[in-house]
Amino acid sequence: CTLVLQHPGALRRMLWNADELSVSEAYLYDDVDIEGDIGALIALADRFFVQPTRLRDRLRYARALLALPKGGKPRLGRQPAHLRGAPRSQERDRQAVSYHYNVSNDFFALWLDPRMVYSCAYFERPDDTLEAAQEKKLDTICRKLRLAPGQRFLDVGCGWGGLVIHAAARYGVDALGITLSQPQADFANHRIEAAGLAGRCRVECADYREIQTAGAYDKISSVGMFEHVGEASLRGYFDWAWTLLRPGGAFLNHGIAFTQRQPQRHGTFFDRYVFPDGELAALSSTLLAAESSGFEVRDVEGLREHYKITLKLWLVRLEQRHADVLRLTDEVTYRVWRLYMALAAHQFASGRTTIYQTLLGKQNQGASEMPLARSDWYR
Repeated sequence: CTLVLQHPGALRRMLWNADELSVSEAYLYDDVDIEGDIGALIALADRFFVQPTRLRDRLRYARALLALPKGGKPRLGRQPAHLRGAPRSQERDRQAVSYHYNVSNDFFALWLDPRMVYSCAYFERPDDTLEAAQEKKLDTICRKLRLAPGQRFLDVGCGWGGLVIHAAARYGVDALGITLSQPQADFANHRIEAAGLAGRCRVECADYREIQTAGAYDKISSVGMFEHVGEASLRGYFDWAWTLLRPGGAFLNHGIAFTQRQPQRHGTFFDRYVFPDGELAALSSTLLAAESSGFEVRDVEGLREHYKITLKLWLVRLEQRHADVLRLTDEVTYRVWRLYMALAAHQFASGRTTIYQTLLGKQNQGASEMPLARSDWYR
């Protein structure tokens, strides 16, 4: 790759208070550009930030930076998120989701698969197409939940409706998807109508806490939404799911986690420009909260390598559609998503973040209604 300095003051502006956020903003607002493989530069920057430096080296770097020109370009285009209200309130959560997802449906359609599935795909082989791997993911979720005709199925954080449409069409369930993004809900319901599934499938713009009918669902899924809940709210989240499930029901929770050696950080590029108020919890915290709510942990599957592949495929597709992206939005937005995908792929590849698909059961007087062997899910 090539790092292009766009004006004389670029290097000093980027490195004077060098951290992940300042370096990211230098790229976002065109103090620098990255030509070629952006992932290669991220690996180099990672080495720069993690290796310890002695005091005399830091002083030497400071003197060298002071000798460089000052100056910079105005920072125009997409700006960092500025959320209002109490953390984890419904109104603030809507703002956070809208900041990320309401760029436009057409923007996401440029580089997602035709079903518009915006979460980790499931690859049987590394060279599977994105389309095949996303279909495999949707089908694996339905099989793990053992969806069957006539069952009531709730998908929390349903995005553009890929899973509820698949579940209703292939498994005959009565499916409800909920999202905090009105453009997503409108898009999903248009697709549902076009597929002739309006009688058995629908998407509503609602916060999960607004759905309160006890025992109303046979199965629940949450795919790629869990990262917005927050560790302090985990118990309430699982209590909510437990209440909505009938006895014998199942809940599949699919979410990113940090490893114990990589604690949560705030004020980062991800927090400011990608998923504001997003918070990752360790798997141990998640399982403890689920068990405290009464769930039985039936299966945990790690998908870290799958997300690395997914992100790299998204990145290639985004870069190929750069000109089309600029017809829909600005260069800063393109760079936010390009950097986010490359950085996230690096974090999954290095093992700093991971992702788990956890299957939880609500016993019915001791009966689990689960298969004896995993082969039932993967046949």
